[in-house]
Amino acid sequence: MTHTILVTGGTGTLGRAVVDTALAAGHQVRLLSRRRANSTELPYTWLTGDLRSGEGVAAAVTGADVIIHCATTNGRGDVQAGQTLLDAAQRAGTGHLIFISIVGVDAVPLGYYRAKLEVERRIADSDVPWTVLRATQFHNLVTRLFTVQRRLPILLIPRGISIQPIDVRDVAEHLVQLAGARPAARVPDIGGPQVRTATDLAQTYLHASRRRRHILSMPVAGIAARAYRAGVHLTPQHAVGTITYEKFLEDTP
Repeated sequence: MTHTILVTGGTGTLGRAVVDTALAAGHQVRLLSRRRANSTELPYTWLTGDLRSGEGVAAAVTGADVIIHCATTNGRGDVQAGQTLLDAAQRAGTGHLIFISIVGVDAVPLGYYRAKLEVERRIADSDVPWTVLRATQFHNLVTRLFTVQRRLPILLIPRGISIQPIDVRDVAEHLVQLAGARPAARVPDIGGPQVRTATDLAQTYLHASRRRRHILSMPVAGIAARAYRAGVHLTPQHAVGTITYEKFLEDTP
């Protein structure tokens, strides 16, 4: 069965993958963005709105069977944006709201994670039928940790921390599958195909980018670092991703 799906944050890293996957599955897709489209010839409906102010949100959700909420401000305005969307969905009688969250969001004491967890709580307490999917860190984020250090003579990585990166294409596949099913509340977490040390991922990145730099493993203090070392952000029992970090780097221009 096909649906009319509204994707918030549809121009973002995950949102673009969700839009493409939903279109490939035959769904009618709406994309909500703060900026206007550059083209009128699009395979989906581009809607302009602001989840912070609420402008355009009511019109965007009206008539949508499913909302996949991918928009994020890295925690700064996520709670308000989530509440704005939730209120609009409730007024419109939306049948299914899907929210993408993070594995370990309830165990890592970071502001961004706390914001995500609060959005989860508000969705669960609402009258809107819902599904929450938690995923591990994206390949893109791992690469960003390395590329921001491109001007340094060495590559710094956190000591004693492993990562289970997942590709946004794998996450998008799961989100669109959930969009075609009934609301399921909290569904099992998903993670990438491999749990890798930060050192291993750094070496893989340097090899793929043909760079020769020394990798320095640095101890990281704090409660959040301790939680990461304990592996609360991993879900090896749900390693459902199919695209490895090597394959991601190979596919990335």
